[in-house]
Amino acid sequence: MANGKPVSTLLQSSYPMMGGDGPHSYIRNSTYQKAAIESVKTSAKKAILAKLDLKTSIFNLSSYRIADFGCSVGPNTFDVIENIIETIKLKHQQDETNRNNHENLEFHVFFNDQSDNDFNTLFKTLPRYHIDREVFACGVPGSFFGRVFPRNSLHIGHTSYSIHWLSEAPEDVCNQNSQAWKKNIQCTNLVEEVTEAYKKQFKKDMGAFIEARAQELVPGGLMIILGLCLPDGVQMIRTWKGVVHEMIRDCLVDMAKSGITSVEKVESFNLPVYFPQFSELKEVIEQNGCFTIEIMEEVKHPMEDMLLSNDFITSSYRAIFHGVIEEHFGGGVIDELFDRFAKKLNKDPVDFFKCQKDMQYFILLKRKIY
Repeated sequence: MANGKPVSTLLQSSYPMMGGDGPHSYIRNSTYQKAAIESVKTSAKKAILAKLDLKTSIFNLSSYRIADFGCSVGPNTFDVIENIIETIKLKHQQDETNRNNHENLEFHVFFNDQSDNDFNTLFKTLPRYHIDREVFACGVPGSFFGRVFPRNSLHIGHTSYSIHWLSEAPEDVCNQNSQAWKKNIQCTNLVEEVTEAYKKQFKKDMGAFIEARAQELVPGGLMIILGLCLPDGVQMIRTWKGVVHEMIRDCLVDMAKSGITSVEKVESFNLPVYFPQFSELKEVIEQNGCFTIEIMEEVKHPMEDMLLSNDFITSSYRAIFHGVIEEHFGGGVIDELFDRFAKKLNKDPVDFFKCQKDMQYFILLKRKIY
């Protein structure tokens, strides 16, 4: 007990990506995310070069602290960190007052994710930073919805494809007495009560994320955010990702009818995922007041116009949703669920031409200097 409540109710849920390096692992099934990171590599470099102010006393240094929030198991996180480090070096080379420091720069890199993230695989595949001893890496377990670093300790933070995950499914959709009870396994934007419950949870979680970063970043520090949202007015169910979520739900319902799992289990399953509309995302950031929004723009995903194969979709979603499904149903349903999902996709493929498009965004925030 803690403060009169069971300890379990005080802990945030954790649904790590599929670890290891097997055929269903996130390492082997995260090319969609990798393509997104590659698509903003140049934008991120330009943004850091333009907005990192070496002339302020707090950045008159030879050692930088960089954190990737929601790093998962790699290799995408390594690409992000490498780009940030190389850009900082270039910035020092270009800056006359710091030109002599660029050869002696050191970087302390923090890889953050939930405590049950597969950090073993992450560090087994870590690039050999130790060779020249300019980069010192460590893992930092903990939920990014709260602080995981001391105040004023980070110079650059980054997160990609992570903040659409909620700390937990909204309370109302888990309450049988609520109007939002068991409308769906996700927020589809079709049922008002469900939409409001998810929106409320997102605002709470995103607000906590931004507030934690506001405390951790030094004045003038930069926060880079890459992710997916919905254009204003677009409903999740109308996108191909929404269609996929519905198909997974249908498979679970069929499994309950077959006795593979229980109806109660399916009815109580809610994905802790919310893709905000663009204006909602901007509103939460602005409400914090500790950052200036230097860049907030839509960027094109390289695979946006591709007809993704059924195998690609099945493998990607298995790697992403493995943790949350196993936590709720147990590991015994995973193979059956995704076998059924693959067959359903083959029978009734996603019609990408009929689906509305979601939106990939690139955001650069700068911690205000008071």
